[in-house]
Amino acid sequence: MIATKTTDGVQAKRRRRAPASPPAGGRLARGLQTQKNSDIIYRDLRHAIVTMTLVPGTPIVERDLTRQYGVSRTPVREAVLRLVEDRLVDVAPKSGTFVARIPLSVLREALVARRALEEVTVRAATECASESQIMQLRAVIQRQQEMADADDEEAFHLADEDFHAMIAAAGRYPGIWEMITQIRVQVERYRRLTLPQPGRMSLIVKEHTAVLDAIARRDADEATIRMNEHLNKLQLDISVFRDLWPDYFIHDPVVDDGLFKHNSL
Repeated sequence: MIATKTTDGVQAKRRRRAPASPPAGGRLARGLQTQKNSDIIYRDLRHAIVTMTLVPGTPIVERDLTRQYGVSRTPVREAVLRLVEDRLVDVAPKSGTFVARIPLSVLREALVARRALEEVTVRAATECASESQIMQLRAVIQRQQEMADADDEEAFHLADEDFHAMIAAAGRYPGIWEMITQIRVQVERYRRLTLPQPGRMSLIVKEHTAVLDAIARRDADEATIRMNEHLNKLQLDISVFRDLWPDYFIHDPVVDDGLFKHNSL
C-alpha cells in the first residue's frame, strides 16, 4: 500500500499497482473500445444483410470477422447476438451461424402495419403540405426517375425512402416514419429482391407520382387509395418472389394458404 496525504493532512492509502499493469481507467477504455468495435461490426453486417449483399443462408464465420476487423472474438460475438435478436441471423447448434431467412409471417404483419401508418401520414400531408414541400417531393420523384434510367438500385432505394419520409414530415408526423423504419427490416430485405424486376423502378415512379398528384389536389381519399395500391403491390407479389427464391424465405402455412392474395389484410 502507498501512503498519500490529502488536503486536510490526513493520510490515505491506495493499493500499489502491479508492475506493467495499466491504470485503472485502462479497463474502462478497453471496454469502450470493445463496444465501439461491436457497434461497427453490427452496423456493417446489418447493412449487408438488409441490402441483401449477404443473402439468406450465407455463413457468418466469427473467425473470418476477427481477422477482417482485427479484433478479438468478443466484439464479434456481441454484434452477432444483436443480429440474432433482430432476427437477421440464426445460430444452428453444431452447424454454424447463418444469415436468417425472411419470415413470411413477420413480413405480412410489417406490411399491414406500414400500410396503416402511411394512411395516416398521407392524409395529413394532403391537409398540411406546403407548396414548397410538394415541389421538394416532385424533385425526389425526378431523382428516382433518373436513378431508374441509370439502373442505380441503391440510389433509387434511398430516394424512395426520402419520398415516404418527406410525406410524413409534410404531414407533421415525422415520428411515424421512424416507427415504420423500426418495423420494416424484413420488408426492406424483400424489397431488394423486387427492384431488379424489369420495369419495377419505373412503375414505382408512376405510383409515387399518382400519390403526389392527389396530395397536390388536396384529395385525401384519392391519395390514400393511391398509396395503398402502391404498398399493396409488394404484398401481392410475395408469392412470385417466394417461388423464385424459395430458400430465402421461411414458409408459413397461413401465408401459403393464400392470405397474401387478399387486400383485406
